[in-house]
Amino acid sequence: MSLSATSPWFLNTSRNGDHHLPGQLCQCITSFSNKKMFLISNLNLPWCNFRPSPLILSLIHLLTSFPQDISHLLSSTFKDLYTGDVIGADIEANWLKSRGGDDAYHEAFTEELQKVQAEYNRRLTEADIVEENIIQAQARAKAEEERALNVLKGDAGKDFHKMGLPPVASSFRWIVDNELLRKNHLTCPDDYITDKLPVTRAPKGKPEPGYVKETFSFKQRISSRSCDQMSAHLQKISGRLPSVSLSTLTLPSTPDSYHQTKKTSKKSSASQKADWKGSKCKAEREEERAYFAKLEKRQNFLKNPRFFPPNALHGGKSLVMSQGQVEQVMSSREAECNTGDTSFVPVFLANPPTLLFSDYEGVCLATVKHFGGMIAPGMTCQYTVQFVPESLADYEDHILVETQVSEPLLIPIQAKRPPPVLTLPDIIDCGFCLVGGIKVTVFLCRNEGFSSGKFCIMPHKAWPPPNFRAVATLGFVIQDPFGIYPAVFELSPGQSTKVKVLFFPSLPEVSEQIYTIVCDNCQVNYITVTGVGQLIALKLLHVTGGESSPEPGEVTDVTAQHLVRFDPQNPHTTTQKNLVIRNSTHVELPFYWQIIKPNLQPILPEETAHSVTLEYNRETELAFSLSPEQGVLLPYSDHDFTLTYTPQEVWFIYHSVIQLVLRDIPESPSLARERMLQNMPEYTAEDVIALDIEVKGSTEPFQLLLEPYAVIIPGESFLGVNVRRTFKMWNNSKSLIKYTWENITDCAIMEVEPPTGVIDRNKYCEFELMITGIRPGCVSHNLQCQIEHSAEPVVLHVEAAFKGPLLHIGVPSLRLGLIKPGESVVGTFEIQNLCQLPARWRIQESQVCLAERNEEVSPFTIQPSAEELPPLGTCSVSVQYVSLLCQRLHTVLELEVENGERSYLPVSVEVQTPQACLLSSHLVLTEMYTGIPVKATSKLFNQTRLPAKYSWGKLIGSQAAFCSATITPASGILSPNEEKEFCIELTANITGELKGLALFCSIEDMTEPLLLSISGEVKGLHVTYSVPCEGGDASDERKMLQSPRDLLLDFGSEVALKDTVKRQLILTNHTAISAPFRLEAVYFTGSSPTPEQSICLSLFFLFFTPKDGWFLMLSHGKGVAFHIQPSSGTLQAFQQLIIEITAYNNMWGEYSDDLVCKVGGAWFQVKYCYGRFDTNCISQIPFLGFPPRFGTHVSGGRPVFRSVRLNNPTPFDIRLDWETYNQEEDDKKLVDLLMFFGDPFPPKDMAKNETASTGSNSEISSNTECEEEGIITEEPTRQKIVSVLLRPHEGVPADNPYSITPRQIVIPGGGSSSVCISFTPHVLPEPVTEVRCEGFLLGFMSLDDETVPGKVHRRHGYDAVPLRIDLRASVRQAVLKVDMDHDGGMVFYSMASDLIPDQPLLGVLTASVLTQSLKLTNCTKVPLYFRLFLSAPFSLTSTDLKKGTKTSHNEKEETEQQPQLVLYPQQNMLVKVSFPTTLESLMYQHLPDTQILPGFQVLQFESGERKLKFSQNLIIEYSNHSRQLVPVTAYLTVPVLELSCNMVDFKTCFVAQTKTEHVFLCNRSGCRSYWTALLDQQEGHNDLEVFSVSPANGILEAREGEQPTKDMLQITFTARSDTEYETILTVTGILGEKPCKLQIRGQGTYDGKYEDMY
Repeated sequence: MSLSATSPWFLNTSRNGDHHLPGQLCQCITSFSNKKMFLISNLNLPWCNFRPSPLILSLIHLLTSFPQDISHLLSSTFKDLYTGDVIGADIEANWLKSRGGDDAYHEAFTEELQKVQAEYNRRLTEADIVEENIIQAQARAKAEEERALNVLKGDAGKDFHKMGLPPVASSFRWIVDNELLRKNHLTCPDDYITDKLPVTRAPKGKPEPGYVKETFSFKQRISSRSCDQMSAHLQKISGRLPSVSLSTLTLPSTPDSYHQTKKTSKKSSASQKADWKGSKCKAEREEERAYFAKLEKRQNFLKNPRFFPPNALHGGKSLVMSQGQVEQVMSSREAECNTGDTSFVPVFLANPPTLLFSDYEGVCLATVKHFGGMIAPGMTCQYTVQFVPESLADYEDHILVETQVSEPLLIPIQAKRPPPVLTLPDIIDCGFCLVGGIKVTVFLCRNEGFSSGKFCIMPHKAWPPPNFRAVATLGFVIQDPFGIYPAVFELSPGQSTKVKVLFFPSLPEVSEQIYTIVCDNCQVNYITVTGVGQLIALKLLHVTGGESSPEPGEVTDVTAQHLVRFDPQNPHTTTQKNLVIRNSTHVELPFYWQIIKPNLQPILPEETAHSVTLEYNRETELAFSLSPEQGVLLPYSDHDFTLTYTPQEVWFIYHSVIQLVLRDIPESPSLARERMLQNMPEYTAEDVIALDIEVKGSTEPFQLLLEPYAVIIPGESFLGVNVRRTFKMWNNSKSLIKYTWENITDCAIMEVEPPTGVIDRNKYCEFELMITGIRPGCVSHNLQCQIEHSAEPVVLHVEAAFKGPLLHIGVPSLRLGLIKPGESVVGTFEIQNLCQLPARWRIQESQVCLAERNEEVSPFTIQPSAEELPPLGTCSVSVQYVSLLCQRLHTVLELEVENGERSYLPVSVEVQTPQACLLSSHLVLTEMYTGIPVKATSKLFNQTRLPAKYSWGKLIGSQAAFCSATITPASGILSPNEEKEFCIELTANITGELKGLALFCSIEDMTEPLLLSISGEVKGLHVTYSVPCEGGDASDERKMLQSPRDLLLDFGSEVALKDTVKRQLILTNHTAISAPFRLEAVYFTGSSPTPEQSICLSLFFLFFTPKDGWFLMLSHGKGVAFHIQPSSGTLQAFQQLIIEITAYNNMWGEYSDDLVCKVGGAWFQVKYCYGRFDTNCISQIPFLGFPPRFGTHVSGGRPVFRSVRLNNPTPFDIRLDWETYNQEEDDKKLVDLLMFFGDPFPPKDMAKNETASTGSNSEISSNTECEEEGIITEEPTRQKIVSVLLRPHEGVPADNPYSITPRQIVIPGGGSSSVCISFTPHVLPEPVTEVRCEGFLLGFMSLDDETVPGKVHRRHGYDAVPLRIDLRASVRQAVLKVDMDHDGGMVFYSMASDLIPDQPLLGVLTASVLTQSLKLTNCTKVPLYFRLFLSAPFSLTSTDLKKGTKTSHNEKEETEQQPQLVLYPQQNMLVKVSFPTTLESLMYQHLPDTQILPGFQVLQFESGERKLKFSQNLIIEYSNHSRQLVPVTAYLTVPVLELSCNMVDFKTCFVAQTKTEHVFLCNRSGCRSYWTALLDQQEGHNDLEVFSVSPANGILEAREGEQPTKDMLQITFTARSDTEYETILTVTGILGEKPCKLQIRGQGTYDGKYEDMY
């Protein structure tokens, strides 16, 4: 229950900005500490039109200044409704903010929550009203009692306390609102005080003196008129105030409601419920406001200073009015009285001034009677007015009294009947219902008014009806999807009835219909019926481990929406998963679970699950279960279910579908509505499958692991010994296991401890295996362990070997050695018992070996052959053998042990006679020469292990007389199996092949001797001649014999002039015979020095190098000389002698000659030639000075000249014809085809005219050699007419940039000449920075005279190799090397905050300049002339004039342009570049695109930082008009201001009370900012400050790190009146920052509930 009351101290009925009555300033508020109430009724409270005196109000304020806590009363009365926990305000606010999504259910929930919150706030407000009414009534009653007590004290005097009078009667009964308490089900004084209200007369005051009474004239002129005017104005105002409206059908009224007046409304109820604002025009509202302002001023109440802050305009002042204020108020009142209209003075007065009728029930017609007569002065006339109403509505009329006075007398007549009040709410919420279902909500409707009434409910669209019979119905009043019953009912005061509201939604949406309730007192009200239709909405929120997705190719149920897969489990184990299912509807849904078999029908692409025939078969293999199996799903809540999986069989896949079936779900909406219209029979419902969950699970066998999986006992164990081994068994299954081991006793005794037990999951158990041998041999068995619920046992493989007694033979084998036939040999060995058991044994020769030799009796005699050995005992055994034949015997002795293993002893013996042989019976001698001894070796081998004696004899054969042989050693003894080597030295005195020659050797005890045959070929003297390959390679290939036709000494085809070339001739003696030799050339022989000349040459070479002696060899003038060293001597046996032949030359050409060799008595001729000397003879002599170097030159420069001197070291004059070629990179030409007519290089005179040639340039001589005869013949010469030349392409003929002068020159023999080579740099295009110019000069040589004989041939012109001079130069653009202060280039980093001085109040700097230096270096070898240009905002401040010289090529350029600078090679210059930061540069960021400077750009970063980028180029303009650009960039960081919000809304605040909000000002840049906050002054608010900001300015430091720097702005709002305020706060910076605007709002009010008490 919620209590609500309106305090009688309030006279405020205004809304939204209307003026308040003065009584509001004395309100007293007492609030509950906790407000937890539930509203069941609505209250309509009346006005209270009485005003207490200022004295009483001040007393009440003192009494109620301390709030009274009545929470204990509320908690004891309302119990859990008051003390129970509620949803927090934060959670409620968050839910309301989440509205606006796509989820219809969430939207319906938030809408319902918002309605509940509004209802909750309304009920709390009503409770506050009731509380305030009680507290204020107590204060007024106490004040009234004190006043009455003070009156008694004044009458009784000082003896009042002695009289012992009872206390005065309490006035609380008459002051408190009893109806308000009764409506809220609280006990009121009328409930326990039964005495009637005493009838008292109005007290009479003391008679006033005559001088203070009003005169008749005063009453006529002033008092009456002012009172009448005030009364008329009050009547006018009261007629406009809202009276009992249509809401009185459901809102209670109070007995004193007759103080309100209202004209009978003839309009519809919709117009009557219109807002009171719209019913008045602006002029009427202004008039009423002015009137209330006058009333407030006349009360002269001072505002309590506690309602204003101390710093406010009227705060902190005294409550006592000053004398000046009192006089001002009195003068204003007198002015109002003086302005009254005194033209009319009333003659007749009506008492009472207004006639009021109430409590009428009958309905009849009324008649109006007219009366007339005369009334004497001072007399009264009494009339009886009868009221007979036609209906129960309210009436207003007046009686017109016409007299002789010009103005008639009007007497108002009013008839008001308290309306019936129903407890039916304005909005009936039917809540939620499933689509197709029917929900009936019953409300108790009670008439809490003071009069009875008849009511009719009809659809809103049926109002107004033509007659009530047309809309009256006996059943439900239907408006889809709602129905209300009954349609017509009548209620007396205090009587109640049940109203049924039917809700049958057909669509899942929010439905709303409006019904009209009409009362028989002509009042109409509207009821809104709402409800939400919902569909079944269940959602699987969570599955333990998550949902599974079907694998590719996996068959699933066609209807299941979810797939839950269990991990493989062991048989008879249980695992669970939790399912969380949400009921998204706001309706309770009863349910139960069922498990069916899946529908695994394939669906075609064009089919759906609904088009396939489904079968619902109950699952028989219940491996799945759910808990709880049935129940009720609560509205909009989550429910937990436990899904259990218990498989039974192994290797089986369980596949089922669990279905959540909802009980009693209604049918389709169309069928449900048809049954409802037919007198609402019971509708049918059916169970519906709401959720299909496909579950899958599989089983797997127990996973057991034996460690080790097999027990193999190494070695052999003795019988009867217990062997123990431990092993583990791991349980890797999903559950624990129970095991049982078996026992084995047949082959061996096997047991496992413990035999039975349990192993938990992921655990192991350690076992001990005990095995005992029964009989010898190997035991292999699979020991089984039975596992509960497992079809297959666990198998442990066991292997062991057992043995009996063990004997050991002391030797591995018995070898009796080598003997001769008839001898005997004896061998012994020991037998040892290695075990602790006695052993019986027997030994004999193996029967298998005897059978292989076809013998029955063994030749071996064994002693002893059988015996019993004690434990660990030994025994010695002897074996004797007698030889009969020569043989090699291998046999085995077999040792048999009782209950033990057999052992075997190999025995070997060998019987032999002596035997020897030659390893090689034939001796071949390969290198034999006449008279030269030859040595060879041969070997004898003893084939037995017996010693043998040998002896060598003499040579035998037909040639034994011409040969002699010596053998070392000649006789001796061969050891057993010995291999002995013999040396044989043979000397032959004949030539040819050796045949039939042999040596014999005799061996003792051998019947036949050994023969060694000897063969070979005896050779004579043999010498070969060969020429080595290049590089002196002495391989076998060059050593092969060569005939005189094939042998050739080639000195090469590319031999330089004056170069010494050596070749070698190899003489090889292939025999061991020595012989003399001699060599000499046929034609080109050098001068052989005499012994005296040899002495001089040795002295000459002491001071000169051997190369300088070539002129001695060429003194004969043949051009070439060959020198042989050595030219004679002796060729030793098998010697390879190298003859060195040296060639000397002083002229090019092709030479050939013969070399004659004589060895012993034989001659041999070798042809040799001196290759072509067509290499450049001039190029081999260094130039006088350096080669021509042109280097690097500036594009378009002047020509460069180089002089070159050429030397001719030959004795002949050489004519040179020059041609110039350029080398191009992209030249893809391979060969050049040249065609000439006549001589390609004819001689020219001084005038460059051709002259006749005296040499052989125009003709060619052809020599033909006859190799067979060695005669050289010369063919006749013939003149060339057309010459065609094909040569490799190396360059392109060109006359620039290289040229030579003169182009034909003759260099005298032994002299020199000079030529001039020039290079002209060409102009490079601008994109090209450097070009390499590569070329060469070719000088083609010609001989005009030739004096060499016909054995030499020389080439001329194109046939000879020309003289080549390579030319290289570079042409590059004029570029200076630029060195800067930083590696990143010339980049300026500036901040706009550099313009802010340390004291910002003094102003802003005009500019802040940054300067950087760059060094210009001339790295070329030529001076560079240039000028410097740089655009704004950059500037050149200074240049280094000490190293850079200002110059100009002409005076005109110096006067018109900037001065020209020059840098000589390897010089540098320092240039300073400045970037000024000015306010003008900061404004570039705000300019339009058309006015932005070139190179300007605004950079905005993600972090919020903003930079201005200025990009220009420093232009270096050279004298050849080429330019070099140096980028210059500046980054200017500007501050970026940002507010934490865009709007600050103070909402509604109490007048003159200051509220404060805080806003953060952020700087997101790396630059400081000096900011100023300004409030918009366009809309002034008088002279009083409404909004303020602090601080108004400041400096924001640059951002450090990722977080911006912040300053907090404190914004205050002080409302000066009950109006709405709005302004804009602009935060600007002095550095061009973008202004930040903050919209500020606030609403002022006089309503005390917005006052902040703290």
